[in-house]
Amino acid sequence: MTISGVGTCLLGFADDDVNDAVKQAVDHGTITTLNSPQEVELAELLCELHPWADKVRYTRTGGEAMMVAVRIARVYSGKSGVACCGYHGWGDWYLAANLDEDRALDGHLLPGLQPNGVPRELVGTAHTFRYNHIEDLEKIVAEHGKTLGVIVMEPLRFTDPVDGFLEKVRRIADKTGAVLIFDEITAGWRHVVGGVHLKLGVTPDIAVFAKSMSNGIPMAAVIGQGPVMQAAQESFISSTYWTEAMGPAAAIACLNKMRRVDLPAHTAAAGAAVQQGWRALAEKHRLDISVMGWSALCNFSLNYGEQALPLKTLLTQEMLDRGYLANTTFYATLAHTRQVVSDYLAALDEAFATLASALADESVRSRLRGPVVHGGFARLA
Repeated sequence: MTISGVGTCLLGFADDDVNDAVKQAVDHGTITTLNSPQEVELAELLCELHPWADKVRYTRTGGEAMMVAVRIARVYSGKSGVACCGYHGWGDWYLAANLDEDRALDGHLLPGLQPNGVPRELVGTAHTFRYNHIEDLEKIVAEHGKTLGVIVMEPLRFTDPVDGFLEKVRRIADKTGAVLIFDEITAGWRHVVGGVHLKLGVTPDIAVFAKSMSNGIPMAAVIGQGPVMQAAQESFISSTYWTEAMGPAAAIACLNKMRRVDLPAHTAAAGAAVQQGWRALAEKHRLDISVMGWSALCNFSLNYGEQALPLKTLLTQEMLDRGYLANTTFYATLAHTRQVVSDYLAALDEAFATLASALADESVRSRLRGPVVHGGFARLA
C-alpha cells in the first residue's frame, strides 16, 4: 500500500494479461536483427493516444529516456542550456544543476542528489525553477535566455498547476525557441490513459513515458512532434536492447488493458477512498497530518517537526507487523479494490492508535526496532 514497485505496477503486481504477452514475446524470440513488429504497433498506439505527436523513440528506463529527450531537444534548438523543474533521474544534464550550488535540486522532490562524477565543465548548463513559480523561469530566461534551448518539467505530481502556470511555461518556450519536454514518467497513465497533459490541456514538444506504461517490464518511450524528433537523426542515439520485443509487448498489453477497464476512474476512486480514510483516522486519533496530491498519486505529511521521520518509521513498522508495506505515500493501482482499501484502513486505524500513544508518552524512538528512515535520496551500494 505504498508506491507499487516504485510507480511501475499500475495494474497491480504480475498482471496476467501483461505477463502472457511477455511470455509470448519470449517464446518467439526477444531480439532480432530488424525491428520487432511490436515497436511499430506501440508507436501507432502512442501517437493515436497523443494526436499532437508524430514520432517515437524507445529506451528501457526513465533516466535514459530523459537523456535521449534532452539530447534531441538540444540538437533541435541548437542551444545547450536547460531549465528544469521536478525530478528527472540520474543524468549528467540534470545533476549539473547541483555543480554550482549543491542544494539547487533539494526543492525538486529528492534532496541529497550528489553531482560527484559529473564533469565540472557542465557548470551553468542546468538551472532549476520551482513548480507554480513562473517568476523563477522568467529569471532564468532573463539571465540565460541566449543559451536556453530546453525546458524540462513534470506537468503534475502532487500539486495542481495554478494561475495558468503550464500555459505560461508553454508561451515562454515558444518565445525563446526552447523545446518543452514534459516528463510523464511518474504522472503518465494514472490520471488519463495517456499523458496527464491531455487532461491539463497544455501540449509539449516532447513527452517522456516509462514506469507504469508496461507494468513492471522495462520500457520507456520518447514521443514528440515530427520536426523536433527528426533531430535525433543528427546525433548518435542507439542501443541494441532498445529493439527487444518484451518491453513493447508488455506496453501494448498494458495500455490496451488500461483503456478496456477505464483505469483512471478506478485509481481515482481508490485514491479518494484512501485519502478520505487518512483524514478520518487522523481526526479520530488526533494526529496532525496534511493530505496532498491527486487521488491517484497522493501522500500525507506527519506535522511533528523533528519527530516526523521517527514517527514515519514507526508507522511503517506497525503496518509491517500487520502485513502491509506502507508509509505516507500511496499510488493507486487496479489491484486496489474496495475490499483491499477497507482492510488497509482497518490496519491503519490500529497503527495510528499506536502513533498517538507514542506521541502521548514521548516513546516514539524507543519503540523503533531499527534505524530511522532516510529523509533524502539514499540507496545502498
